[in-house]
Amino acid sequence: MRIEDQHILSKTLLPPPEEVKQKLPLEADLAQHILNSRWVIQNILKKRDHRLFWVIGPCSIHDLKAAREYASRLRDLAKQVEDTFFIVMRVYFEKPRTTMGWKGFINDPFLNDTFQIEQGLYQARQFLLDLASLGLPAGTEALDPVVPQYLQDCMTWTAIGARTAESQTHREMASGLSTPIGFKNGTDGNLDMAVNAMAAASRSHHFLGITQGGQCAVFHTAGNSWGHLILRGGVKPNYDPVSVALTEALLKTEHLPLNIVIDCSHGNSLKKPELQPLVLENGVHQILGGNTSIVGFMLESHLYGGAQSLKGNRSELRYGVSITDACLDWETTETIVLAARDKLKDHLPHRY
Repeated sequence: MRIEDQHILSKTLLPPPEEVKQKLPLEADLAQHILNSRWVIQNILKKRDHRLFWVIGPCSIHDLKAAREYASRLRDLAKQVEDTFFIVMRVYFEKPRTTMGWKGFINDPFLNDTFQIEQGLYQARQFLLDLASLGLPAGTEALDPVVPQYLQDCMTWTAIGARTAESQTHREMASGLSTPIGFKNGTDGNLDMAVNAMAAASRSHHFLGITQGGQCAVFHTAGNSWGHLILRGGVKPNYDPVSVALTEALLKTEHLPLNIVIDCSHGNSLKKPELQPLVLENGVHQILGGNTSIVGFMLESHLYGGAQSLKGNRSELRYGVSITDACLDWETTETIVLAARDKLKDHLPHRY
């Protein structure tokens, strides 16, 4: 009788992380750029750098050509506002699913249910190297605990999402990641799980993982002290001053740093991209009114606004339009970021 793998249909070996990195190496100058960008966010979190950091980009990466065009535009915008804001491109290659659906570029890079994961890893890493060559930092959501071994060296910032912030596996993984890391509140708006995740990830853990050579190992972490909380809304939005004040009080109770990022999308915009500018405007006004805990914003943005379904003929997909959550168009994104800079450029240097 077969006692193991009763529900496994097949297995496909992947190259170990070190083999992928040998074929697509992170050169020393690019590694230094990524280290420098992490230090910038660390200094923002420590309130040593008066700027805000932003994570801006598509809900998910599905078309590398469109993503490269977007990256080029975002790099130019980042240079225009670098005295006031530090911009990181949102590069989400993995997508959590409540039931079923496209799980992201790494899992299914050809959007056709062929699940060419090896190709997804190679293409994702090449894209991250291209971003680093542009001088544009990358941020992502850490979902599968194996993927960071392939890509984390190319990342500046990482998020633990609303569906996984309560997961022990992801808290342990976060404690060992080398990037600053944001924890989102739960999909229902629950803050306790994100605060608990911040506290847990700041401490030392032992957990199972794979080495660069592909072997199973026990990892012992030092803990990640660069955690911060992301307000992404839930059953109702939670970006308003009262919600922010309640979040500050909870962080104080747990003796955690008062560092809050406002996600202008998801529950805070009721998944309506046209509401993201209003969320941002509210956050800017809070800062101008004296708030010192808001350290950044997140925007979901693409070349063109809205979203489209993957169902049907893949060749009919519109270029530069999200296939997951609906996004802001580029023109609106540029306009609201520049407007926020104009309002905050003289205030932020005297904020702390």
